[in-house]
Amino acid sequence: MSGRALLPLLVLSVSLLLGGCASEAPSSSSAPNVVVILADDMGYGDVGGFNPDAKTPTPHLDRLAEQGMMLRDAHSPGTVCMPTRYGLLTGRHPHRERTGEWRTRPLIDADRTTLASLLDERGYATYMVGKWHLGFEGGEDYDCSQPLRGGPVDRGFDHYFGIPASLDIPPYFYIRDDRCVAAPTDSVEASYSDKEIWTDIQGPFWRAGKMAPGFRHDQVLPRLTDETLAYMDEHEAQRGGQPFFLYLALTAPHTPWLPPDSLRGVSGAGLYGDFVAQVDRVIGRVLDRLEQMGARENTLVVVTSDNGPVWYDEDDRRFGHRAAHVYRGMKGDAWEGGHRVPFVARWPGHVPAGTSSDQLLTLTDLLPTIAALTGPALPPDSTDGTNLGPVITADRDSVADDEAVIQSLRYLAVRDGPWKLIPGLGSGGFSSPATRTPGPDEPSGQLYHLGRDPAEQNNLYDERPEVVERLTKQLRQYRRQRPGLLDE
Repeated sequence: MSGRALLPLLVLSVSLLLGGCASEAPSSSSAPNVVVILADDMGYGDVGGFNPDAKTPTPHLDRLAEQGMMLRDAHSPGTVCMPTRYGLLTGRHPHRERTGEWRTRPLIDADRTTLASLLDERGYATYMVGKWHLGFEGGEDYDCSQPLRGGPVDRGFDHYFGIPASLDIPPYFYIRDDRCVAAPTDSVEASYSDKEIWTDIQGPFWRAGKMAPGFRHDQVLPRLTDETLAYMDEHEAQRGGQPFFLYLALTAPHTPWLPPDSLRGVSGAGLYGDFVAQVDRVIGRVLDRLEQMGARENTLVVVTSDNGPVWYDEDDRRFGHRAAHVYRGMKGDAWEGGHRVPFVARWPGHVPAGTSSDQLLTLTDLLPTIAALTGPALPPDSTDGTNLGPVITADRDSVADDEAVIQSLRYLAVRDGPWKLIPGLGSGGFSSPATRTPGPDEPSGQLYHLGRDPAEQNNLYDERPEVVERLTKQLRQYRRQRPGLLDE
């Protein structure tokens, strides 16, 4: 694992409770249920616990934060959908894989360990609901007369219900396990935003294409919520003594922004803020159901986001809401706004309530962390992530050497402690300019000290050449993991 040594097994006596055998099915009293909720395009500044000035009401997430730990230096390993989802499930740096090929093949190899397959081997029931976006065999040529191979149920999940990609990318249809619920035989015209209010990739936007009969974009989030609660009810009724893993990959607040009438106007951030409020309400319903099941005390809950928000500087000025908080940029960017995400963990009796941590974390760390919290730790060479269980359970203030690598649309950026190197100029993503040629006497890259300059306004690239040299060496090591994949 490059640059980050995996720690020994977290001292929670979990392995003793499991008899030291990962293949034995643990009982509900010996291993925690695990719920991972991944929001889609929700910003660090959209959650009240992380941004006290947020104009997006998130009472359920704020309550969860009060009951657990907030990690304030958490990052998605990629700044758009596919890289992060790959990194979260596999524990691998997404730049190792050509994630842009999701349209033509499954991105996760059949023999690759995933968070789901690991917990399945440990006796967990495994459920996924929501957005997959990691490809199927045959690519986008979905043959609904046959099983759709290479998806969630072929990568460790017992059951799946959701959609193949983002809710603005056709074809639009539901999948249950490995079968189309209904084939996308109808068509739908594109839906565009009001150009006087939003850009082309904001608002109630989706692309034209094929759609299943009766499919409605505004009903997807409610449908996913109902399916999630149904899985939880079924598990309680039929397998109540077995621990479960639930991965809820929400489709929101990614476009199209379609909050119900009952939530219109509840935020101070327009249609987007109202949609964030709907996401929070969905999370609240899942948390309430855990309570009703009597599973709250023995469930590790993690809520985070796959990347930063689609929220421009002009939106900041118009609404007075900073969806990326103090951080520069937005989804897609190598700047902090593209990948610094809210991250909350709750496990009563194990994760201390009302706490926070500045430990550097990327979502690739989830697999080794959850592995150690549910049984034997993974071998050091099996994952790029780091076991952060000792931090989440407050056994230690920090672990490892604060190092991380982030894949933006154009650049591979590297963190080492407070230092961050971006090997070029521009955002590296959606913010303009994405890249640019250095002017006379201008540095060729960007170096920031995030401890003193979290908004990335003071480029120290020329002032600290020794730091640039050190981080450039680290960057070369990461690039060797997948030569030629990214621009230099």
